[in-house]
Amino acid sequence: MALFDAFYRAGALVFGGGHVVLPLLQAGVVDPGWVTNAQFLAGYGVAQAVPGPLFTFAGYLGATATNGPGGIWGALIALVAVFLPGFLLLLGVLPFWNTFRRHAWAQAVMRGANAAVVGILAAALYSPVFTTAITGPAPFALAVVCFVLLVSFKLPPWVVVIVGAAGGVLIGLL
Repeated sequence: MALFDAFYRAGALVFGGGHVVLPLLQAGVVDPGWVTNAQFLAGYGVAQAVPGPLFTFAGYLGATATNGPGGIWGALIALVAVFLPGFLLLLGVLPFWNTFRRHAWAQAVMRGANAAVVGILAAALYSPVFTTAITGPAPFALAVVCFVLLVSFKLPPWVVVIVGAAGGVLIGLL
């Protein structure tokens, strides 16, 4: 139940995209010691390299968690729990959505919630990603190079992942 609860709460508090769930998942599985921070970051790295929503990362965490059944059953519990709030919300709100979104106050609420998501995404980028990946000037320079390749040069993400991985190996050898 604790495993289901951790993922259900993370899924229930997400608005605006999968990356918002990152700090919630970290607090839910790393803080109680069910998954190590290294396992968490390794799974997050793999989740970024494959297509699909970040919520599938919950399956990895459920499978590796020391709390609950682990393996396939732990992954299934985590996936059901993290997706269930969104499905329940969809079923509950959908019949009223068209009426709701016509109100000026509802539009203002949605704009405010969207603005809050930007802050949450920045927090998710900073911790745990930036605080654990940027350990000195060389990793920082590599992150800047990868950002410029992605944003300015518009290289495909898979190319930037390869450049980042190669740069990480090179930094590790130095």
